[in-house]
Amino acid sequence: MPRMGLDKKTTGDLVRLLCFVVTTGLLTSLLVITIGNISFQSTDSYEAVFSDATGVNKGDDVRIAGVRVGTVKDIQVTKNNHAEITFSVDSDVRIDGATHAQIKYRNLLGQRYIDVYQQGSSSQRLPSDGVIPMGRTKPALNLTVLFNGFKPLFQALSPDDINKLSYEIVQVFQGEGGTLQNLLESTASVTQTLADRDKVIGELLDNLSYVLNHVSDRDRQLTNLITSFKRLVTGLDKDRGPILGSLNSISALSVQTAGLVSSIRKPFVGDIKQLRHVATNLDAGKGELDRMLQVLPIKLNKIGRTATYGSWFNFYLCHTIITLRIGKKVLAEPQYSTGAARCSLGQ
Repeated sequence: MPRMGLDKKTTGDLVRLLCFVVTTGLLTSLLVITIGNISFQSTDSYEAVFSDATGVNKGDDVRIAGVRVGTVKDIQVTKNNHAEITFSVDSDVRIDGATHAQIKYRNLLGQRYIDVYQQGSSSQRLPSDGVIPMGRTKPALNLTVLFNGFKPLFQALSPDDINKLSYEIVQVFQGEGGTLQNLLESTASVTQTLADRDKVIGELLDNLSYVLNHVSDRDRQLTNLITSFKRLVTGLDKDRGPILGSLNSISALSVQTAGLVSSIRKPFVGDIKQLRHVATNLDAGKGELDRMLQVLPIKLNKIGRTATYGSWFNFYLCHTIITLRIGKKVLAEPQYSTGAARCSLGQ
């Protein structure tokens, strides 16, 4: 009899163990299905081309109006350096020519999902393995560009205030210390800093509004400028051949000019040297040259008066000095004087 009671106890323990194993297996399977986004419904596969698919991973959700209807299966790079995402959706989901796809943020950790929505209507349903072109897709919002837009505002804040506010938030929500009052005080400090910059922010917005208003007032001129520039670029593109040909001619002209300069360089250098000697001689006799320039108008007036009665001149030789020299050595210096009375009058 004791042996029979031991068998009943063993049987009960075995039944409880089996119940525990079955229950644990079911719960584990449910957890795997939930985490792994496993669906037992029939699905269709499609592709969507995006200009940028940063952050999208295999296994991410495909949703319609926030409801999960599919999963991302694969991500490839096309020949045009675009992202081609292969995804599956339930067979009862309609994907047609008016279906658009956009990558959105799933949470603050950076996880993404593909939002599928209808824009317009289409009577033609997209076949399985069909492609949604890039014209009907949108990449995720670039948070870097968004935060860079707030960079001047963040620079106006004190780093100590930002650090203190972050520390208070972590402490309060993790239950590691701090009070709600400290959190509010830190928030008040940050908002007070923003309030102190209210005038600067207001002036910035006023200036931006002023600029935008002027741009708006000159919308027609701006449009004409862009149109004219487009015509200029188009004309240059059409005349690309003649322009390149003229550049070749200019290159040939430069070569010929360089050859010409090379051939005349030696005599040109000699001329420059002789010009330097001329300048030196002029500088040495600048006193006589100045006196000549001063007396020359008087002499020209006298000659002009003499020549008013005809195309000839009357001269009377009074005194002549002839100097003969070799280099700086004077060989002879004969003189001749008429001794006439009229010559004494001119002295």
